[in-house]
Amino acid sequence: MKVKVFLPLLATLLMGNVFSQERIQSISNEELLEKLTPRNAPKTRSLGRNLIKDSQSTQSNPSVDLVIQFEFGSAKLLDESKPLLNKLAAVMNANGLSEYTFNIEGHTDSVGSDIYNKQLSEQRAATVINYLAAKGINKNRLTGIGKGSSSPLIVDRPDSPENRRVRIIVNS
Repeated sequence: MKVKVFLPLLATLLMGNVFSQERIQSISNEELLEKLTPRNAPKTRSLGRNLIKDSQSTQSNPSVDLVIQFEFGSAKLLDESKPLLNKLAAVMNANGLSEYTFNIEGHTDSVGSDIYNKQLSEQRAATVINYLAAKGINKNRLTGIGKGSSSPLIVDRPDSPENRRVRIIVNS
């Protein structure tokens, strides 16, 4: 009897990591900066004048999943997503993040073929990069990655709209 109760509980705890990343539609600049700022910047140790990253640092890179809306089956950005991207651009140029680079991951739901979703997610990531560049972010700081439907937020519902998103990952 205890095993029957324990297994669903264990599964819920393990799946908690999958659902812990929320999609953000509305957020203040300060909250967005806090979510993207690395908690502990990689430690360095001095070797004369040079600094190197401490290989023992194991912090994962901060990321946020943003609800960026596009026209259906398209990489054309909808106006309702521009205020959030404007905040992202401001935060990327803030003192705390101005020296970091970022991965811009496009994600889709599972509707459509894998090839189509991969291409669409790549196009959407490129659209976000171009938008941010137009807002003053150096394109050299941004890398676009199309994930298609390979990394859903809602694993048990791959066709869920929540899986359509853009993830911003800070590279350290």
